Amino acid sequence: MPQRYSEDEIIARVFAPIAGAAALGLKDDAALLAPEGAQLVVTTDMLVAGVHFFPDDDPSLIAKKALRVNLSDLAAKGAEPIGVLLALALPADWTNVWLEAFAAGFGEDGRAYNAPLIGGDTAATPGPLTISITALGRTQRFVPRTGARPGDAIFVSGPIGDAALGLALRRDAALAARLSPEARDYLIGRYLLPQPRLDLARWLSANASAAMDISDGLAGDLAKLCGASGVSAAIELAAAPLSAAAREAIAIDPALFETAITGGDDYEILIAAGGEAALPEPACRIGRIEAGNAPPRFLDVHKKPVFFKKLSFQHF
Repeated sequence: MPQRYSEDEIIARVFAPIAGAAALGLKDDAALLAPEGAQLVVTTDMLVAGVHFFPDDDPSLIAKKALRVNLSDLAAKGAEPIGVLLALALPADWTNVWLEAFAAGFGEDGRAYNAPLIGGDTAATPGPLTISITALGRTQRFVPRTGARPGDAIFVSGPIGDAALGLALRRDAALAARLSPEARDYLIGRYLLPQPRLDLARWLSANASAAMDISDGLAGDLAKLCGASGVSAAIELAAAPLSAAAREAIAIDPALFETAITGGDDYEILIAAGGEAALPEPACRIGRIEAGNAPPRFLDVHKKPVFFKKLSFQHF
């Protein structure tokens, strides 16, 4: 059996070196936070091996993805990070080497995004590796899902569908082999390592009526936002931003367009804002908020409705 750290050693040797000042050296049962003149935003996401990532993925990339999906939620609320709590349930086959690589990736991103580790917990589990992160942020104005108004424009912060297509390529080697190496690497990279749009947090806080990150697919997450706001929407599918790599994949298999629109893991931001709003590129306008409580409409280039088999990824 490989040599392993004790629980106390995991805290002291692996995670304390990457913890922020609010963590008090990870020597207490809680962290101390004091955001002045701001609203405190708290969010949590759980990632499970075999569901959100492949068990044999690079542990540093697993750590970064786990952190970034939580930072994406903060960004969508118009918040900038303060710190994060990490709960880690380790399966029977974990090793010190794996854990140290995980912590290195986590610490690197924590520094890059100013989101230091400030506490958490570890446990053993007979099940798969499970990672739960609670992220805390500050904002001048919280951006809810519930604020979309008829007449608002609908924007997305960047290309959609890349991560869902990257996952499809990992599951289908024959499909992956048909793409150029550049397109294949780009799409798989977008699945492995999302880019939280923290650069938009202040703009959203100042300008957005409603927002949420696109974690389960554009179509389904739009339906959630509309339901929370008590409105409907119309989306022009031709306006949906697709990367060159996504277009290459869809040209090979047109059915992948539905995957791009309904698949998850992009962590771009879905935004409702006044029609005069102007977001920095690559954000683009894709539709409008409408009155009523009908499901969102998805329209093709001829303004005819398009229907999908399912709107988004569902755990249950």
